[in-house]
Amino acid sequence: MQFHIENMTCGGCARSVTKAIQSVDPAAEVNADPGARKVDVKSSAPRDQLVNALTEVGYAPA
Repeated sequence: MQFHIENMTCGGCARSVTKAIQSVDPAAEVNADPGARKVDVKSSAPRDQLVNALTEVGYAPA
């Protein structure tokens, strides 16, 4: 699945986004690209759980 995160603008943001996703699914494969402001995720977790985790840390997907 893919998320567009408008306020992910740097490597620190990308690390925070990755940590939030992996807090829901530690085995998730996360490829965060702050330049494109997108995150590609391979996970068995439900999308809404990942969205909630991202929103809680201030990176709500657009």
